[in-house]
Amino acid sequence: MAPVVVTRRLPDGGVDPLLAAGHDVETNDGDEPRSADELRAAAARADGIVCLLTDRIDADVLAAGAGRLRVVANVAVGFDNIDVAAAGQAGVAICNTPGVLDETVADLAFLLILAASRLAGDAAVDLRDGRWPGWGILQYLGRDVHGATLGLVGYGRIAQAVARRASGFGMQLLHHARHDTGKPGYVADLDRLLAESDIVSLHVPMTPDTSHLLDARRLALLRPTAVLVNTARGSVVDEEALAVALERGELFAAGLDVFEREPSVHPRLLAAPRAVLLPHIGSASQATRTQMARTACDGVVAVLAGERPPNLVTVEGVA
Repeated sequence: MAPVVVTRRLPDGGVDPLLAAGHDVETNDGDEPRSADELRAAAARADGIVCLLTDRIDADVLAAGAGRLRVVANVAVGFDNIDVAAAGQAGVAICNTPGVLDETVADLAFLLILAASRLAGDAAVDLRDGRWPGWGILQYLGRDVHGATLGLVGYGRIAQAVARRASGFGMQLLHHARHDTGKPGYVADLDRLLAESDIVSLHVPMTPDTSHLLDARRLALLRPTAVLVNTARGSVVDEEALAVALERGELFAAGLDVFEREPSVHPRLLAAPRAVLLPHIGSASQATRTQMARTACDGVVAVLAGERPPNLVTVEGVA
């Protein structure tokens, strides 16, 4: 039996793999992020940690677990909240939840494509606030999604799931990735993809190379009739530059589920016209969030049993 700390309350059944394996599970009944001091203390007393993307597992936290901590499992597919290099040096395995949330996030990305393109956000707000005077032929004239050209930035599992949905709308598909995918629609030059797309959907991880990947210069490459959707990481887009583009009518609309400094949102973006903004709910279905938790816990169980789990992110220094 090994002590495992779960940093936040998880969906019912989420920690069942840990309990079934007989581990001593310390859960958090609340839903507040643990402080840096609390995370260091947890690392010092646990063989495993199950954390969320709001928990910063940095070099100091990993150092606090030196000689004891063996595995950190992130209940997310991204792991930019974890210092993976420091984990490798410390011999701590990192697990995530790949493949679990692909379809659910793709659903949400397509929801944003539709809502932003058809100005559903503006229309819903006007209706609720009593500003709708009744049907008019010139009201809320959005952009058609069917038959449009969709540009996917990044072409991993989630992007490919979005592409499958787009095929049902008869959309023309382009995609950009760091390496040639060898598949139809591949565009090596990101600038070209942006200029040729009616709708652009972002699906890249957060790395130093993707920080503000869509800056003011690249946003200016988009057509004034284009729609931008981001369900990846907030820092991939320069939020102020995006707000300026929307204010000036240089971009038709945007749909965002992620932000640079969550939970804060740039005030200029909050006030920007034709922006559909959601509070990071991409994977938020009961089934998916529960399976994410179980997958992360499965990774912890495997590592503590001396096995290599399929959701292992890094194995440097791990026996």
